[in-house]
Amino acid sequence: MGLLLLCNGFFMLLATLVSGIYKDGVTLSIFIAAVTTLFIGFLAMIYTRDHRKEVKKKEGYIIVTCGWLVMALSGVTPYLFSGAIPDVTNAFFETMSGYTTTGASILDDIESMPEGILFWRSLTHWIGGMGIIVLAIAILPLLGIGGMQLFAAEAPGPSADKLHPRITDTAKRLWLIYVGYTLAETLLLKMAGMSFFDAINHSLATLSTGGFSTKNASVAYWNDQPVIQYIIIVFMFLAGSNFVLSYFAFKGKVQRVLNDEEFRYYGGLILVFTIVTAMVIYFNAHITTDIPGYYMVWGKTESSFRHALFQIIAVVTTTGFVTADFTSWSPFLTIFFFGLMFAGGSAGSTAGGIKVMRHLLIIKNGILEFKRTLHANAIIPVRYNNKSVGQDIVYNIIAFFVLYMLLFIIGAMVLGMMGVDFVTAIGGAATSLGNVGPGLGDLNPVSNFNGLPAPAKWWCGFLMLLGRLELFTVLIILTPYFWKKT
Repeated sequence: MGLLLLCNGFFMLLATLVSGIYKDGVTLSIFIAAVTTLFIGFLAMIYTRDHRKEVKKKEGYIIVTCGWLVMALSGVTPYLFSGAIPDVTNAFFETMSGYTTTGASILDDIESMPEGILFWRSLTHWIGGMGIIVLAIAILPLLGIGGMQLFAAEAPGPSADKLHPRITDTAKRLWLIYVGYTLAETLLLKMAGMSFFDAINHSLATLSTGGFSTKNASVAYWNDQPVIQYIIIVFMFLAGSNFVLSYFAFKGKVQRVLNDEEFRYYGGLILVFTIVTAMVIYFNAHITTDIPGYYMVWGKTESSFRHALFQIIAVVTTTGFVTADFTSWSPFLTIFFFGLMFAGGSAGSTAGGIKVMRHLLIIKNGILEFKRTLHANAIIPVRYNNKSVGQDIVYNIIAFFVLYMLLFIIGAMVLGMMGVDFVTAIGGAATSLGNVGPGLGDLNPVSNFNGLPAPAKWWCGFLMLLGRLELFTVLIILTPYFWKKT
């Protein structure tokens, strides 16, 4: 916890530097927040320096869950000290939404915020996104969480026998890819016409599949600059794919990427969903009448395809950027996008949601149940990437899916009990648990979460944490038997 606070304090110093460069008036406030966080982190490390540093499964669960909470609780200080978000509930919601890369916001006027605060807001995304990558590929497989054991054999680096060398080796390589993608997108967005400040903020939000923008209209601000939106589309796609595959691609093992079953379905489904959405947009003239060149045949085709592709990838990868209000396109597309909130990107990516791999294995297992019914004595294993998947992993994934849907129902019911209307409640529960960002009803893509009652904001923050940490990680420490001595 102390080490995490030191890291958080260091990133706050970066936000202090940005604030000082732009002379936005909150430099001292962010600096005080940074020093406070560093001081508490230093004290925590000094106080625990002689404790036994042995991490077992139980400690792993506690470290992961408490680590995210500590980051969120310390991350509110720049907002509170600067007065940018003076309310504790709103500051915590914005911070939790940042670290969990959800991208849901309570800010009514983003463009009036000081540059240092906007940069810190984007940094919370970037920190959380990288944390999730290391968590999903290096830590969760060893804890046996949510079927993520599949990556124990896929992740680059030494064998899984030694925890620390494996995590260190994997994290270093993934950091390089993550930072490299961020710098590349920043450069391309700057060349395409964005200011450097907007470019770096949107890159931090894209690679983390977060969705915080520096503009009130989100990426719709650049609707007249298609190149900018296409650049963001490419990097959203990369961020939503397994980062291990990026590693293989850079190593020249392109065939291994193309042969990956999850990647093929991930790309194929996005393509199919985009075609369906683009056709609905194209043949409903009222949808995009505000788009330049829409009434020209090419302009109409291009804009329909671009908005469809952008919003499909933004929702599937749970990035949550917006170029248009997809809930106003048609009733069919509203329901369609609501369903996509449960999809998620690839396992081993910064995307939230259930993940393509889990959907794939659940469907495969369901189909095989028909064969098992006809051939009761036959042993027919589920296969993934031409390898047999253990039955324990299949059970784990089915349990995850059932628990996820149950938590969605409970989440919506609790929001309803707090006075939230039905459509907003189901949209809020789905988007919070899936770390998507925009929802339905009063939480639609052109609105925000500021209108929710204070208890509902805390509840949504809890759902964000649950979804981000693969459900079991948080819920298991809430069970009585977790604390029993074994």
